[in-house]
Amino acid sequence: MERTPFGTAPGGQPVEVYTLTNKRGIEARVTNYGGIILSLRVPDRDGRFDDVVLGYDALADYLRETPYFGALIGRYGNRIARGRFTLDGQQYILATNNGVNHLHGGLKGFDKVVWTAEPFENEQGMGLVLTYVSPDGEEGYPGTLSAKVTYTLTDDDALVFDYHATTDKATPVNLTQHSYFNLAGDGKGDILGHVVTINADRFVPIDPASIPLGGLRDVTGTPFDFRRPTPIGARIRQDDEQLRNGQGYDHSLVLNKERAGELSLAAHVLEPTTGRVMEIHTTEPGMQFYSGNFLDGTLKGKKGAVYHHRFGFAMETQHLPDSPNQPDFPSTILRPGEHYRSRSVYRFSVSGR
Repeated sequence: MERTPFGTAPGGQPVEVYTLTNKRGIEARVTNYGGIILSLRVPDRDGRFDDVVLGYDALADYLRETPYFGALIGRYGNRIARGRFTLDGQQYILATNNGVNHLHGGLKGFDKVVWTAEPFENEQGMGLVLTYVSPDGEEGYPGTLSAKVTYTLTDDDALVFDYHATTDKATPVNLTQHSYFNLAGDGKGDILGHVVTINADRFVPIDPASIPLGGLRDVTGTPFDFRRPTPIGARIRQDDEQLRNGQGYDHSLVLNKERAGELSLAAHVLEPTTGRVMEIHTTEPGMQFYSGNFLDGTLKGKKGAVYHHRFGFAMETQHLPDSPNQPDFPSTILRPGEHYRSRSVYRFSVSGR
């Protein structure tokens, strides 16, 4: 495993890059700043490798402006309405960084801290164990949270994320990974031709501020029905209130599960021109599907690539948004003595070789 310097964080901590490579040549570059996946090189049907995640070449760009490219998200992925929730009779006020709402952990979420990184190799492949202790009151959250996230690049072409956390006081926890993908290659056009299948019968309807309206909605007859393979762009311009509210797809889909917490299929994505396939399995109950609606050509990424509208998509495996304020959603509250555990597997292959 290669380990190289990547600069210095605002607090003075050294930032490093760890390069993971499996036996088939797939390469993932990860930094301990925010657990960011800087690049991910996978082959197409002809064996040609390309980087399939969006991001920057330099740490300074991540420090200046980023829509969470490649980042590890916490304490709470997605939004919490009005930046507040009540737990055990006490109201907690969180940092607000998305209008009046709290998004992805606040002003300085887990994507903006330096994690302690320990590389490893085992019979499955190689990886990185990232640890961070979030103090009581950070961004308004109660309790000292000890988080450990393991990234493993396996020799059978999967990128595995294992999340674990404990706390000394009841607190909401919802960790996720926020890589933007373009399976045609970083900067190589929009993602509207990617053919997506999502194992979900229901989705979470939202208001114009992307806060859940309450309850769930059947995908049948809506643009959110991806139970059969469908290009992302096939219905994205339909006259639909939910598409208007999200300015495209920016919604949590409720994954079909036989048992809560089982590792099961969430999504299958095919990029037809290269044959690259990404298949996602997760223990999480939901997945936020985001079609890069707010990319607008103002950000320049790796090797000068300009990220225009919908040049990347994200599939963030997680609990449902605003769960601390939504009693009918699966609970995200972690209590002392309990262990938060979650696993997501992103497996890469090719079609049509």
